[in-house]
Amino acid sequence: MQKKPSERIKELGLVLPPAPPPAGLYKPVMVVDHFLYISGQGPMQNDSSLIVGRVGHDMTMEEAKVAARQVALTMLSTIQTHFGDIDKIKRIVKTLGMVNSTPDFGQQPLVINGFSELMADIFGPDNGVGVRSAVGMILPGGIPVEIEAHFELHH
Repeated sequence: MQKKPSERIKELGLVLPPAPPPAGLYKPVMVVDHFLYISGQGPMQNDSSLIVGRVGHDMTMEEAKVAARQVALTMLSTIQTHFGDIDKIKRIVKTLGMVNSTPDFGQQPLVINGFSELMADIFGPDNGVGVRSAVGMILPGGIPVEIEAHFELHH
């Protein structure tokens, strides 16, 4: 039997940063029926600062992938803070990954793999992988990655 997400977080030795306060007029999380929707999250570090940079300019693809992984940790913190028990999540359904990149950078999907790989490690190879989009754009505050996601909850 697959381990609970909370057990995997402990096994992997993951440290969750503080959940960021909303940066505008929106809810960090919302439950509709059996789905949990998470607003866009940035790469919050453990000291409450954000990772900043633009991929292809002052940040490499590898550094941006690490930032995307940090977004996953930020999202888990937001879920625990504003929703509660992470073990109520059955699977990730959809991810929208946004990468602050130069016009000539075309590896946005590889950057967002930093997020997706950690979700697969936590929720398993089936439940941790959903449908996904990865696009390049300009992001607020100079952050390199912003990700929003939808999860299915256990009934």
